[in-house]
Amino acid sequence: QVQLVESGGGLVQSGGSLTLSCVAPGRTFTNLGVGWFRQAPAHEREFVAAISWHGNTNYADAVEGRFTIFKDNSEKTVYLQLNSLRPEDTAVYYCAAALFGGSAVRNDWPNWGRGTQVTVST
Repeated sequence: QVQLVESGGGLVQSGGSLTLSCVAPGRTFTNLGVGWFRQAPAHEREFVAAISWHGNTNYADAVEGRFTIFKDNSEKTVYLQLNSLRPEDTAVYYCAAALFGGSAVRNDWPNWGRGTQVTVST
């Protein structure tokens, strides 16, 4: 079991940017892939982006070109850079981890954080 903690959410105007962070207290993400999912009210949790253990990235069509997932050199933090935000990006954003990782399928991710709220105003 891997504990995950997200941070960086907040309220931003349409067109603005945010950077979300995901850490695993007491360990690094070595050999782990990390994914970001989001869930809006009355919607299913959906895939946003993922980075595999060796750095391959994968994005949902809805965020391709606007969001970027990356990790720091120490592999202690994985970031999700959100640019050109739209009201439809409003959701709770969850970090997930899996051995090697990279999948866009929710059920492939056994470890989850509690989420961070992102709200985009018009």
